[in-house]
Amino acid sequence: MTRHKIFDMAFADIYPHYVTKVEKKGRTTADLHQVLTWLTGYDDAGLAQTIADKVTLEEFFDQAPAMNPNASLITGVICGYRVEDIEDPLMQKIRYMDKVVDEVARGKKMTSILRG
Repeated sequence: MTRHKIFDMAFADIYPHYVTKVEKKGRTTADLHQVLTWLTGYDDAGLAQTIADKVTLEEFFDQAPAMNPNASLITGVICGYRVEDIEDPLMQKIRYMDKVVDEVARGKKMTSILRG
């Protein structure tokens, strides 16, 4: 299987784009952190540490304190692919993260985003 370049990208390089995306739509960094915490188990300090350490996305998910068991409830299309049909587990986690960030930016209710 081909290794995707995105696996080796630093979370620190993607994070500012997520912040810009949600803030441009009137949401806050706190909203972003809430969904990232829900998905991965990282707290604010943990997220800050991953950014400071420039961990790759592969390391980000490998070191995640607790992937949410309800992440599999995230469905829909992101980057032209249905997230529920992505076979590579790491790519699926990355696209889950993209999907929940998109949902924050679109103004979806937090209870829906967190699959509550």
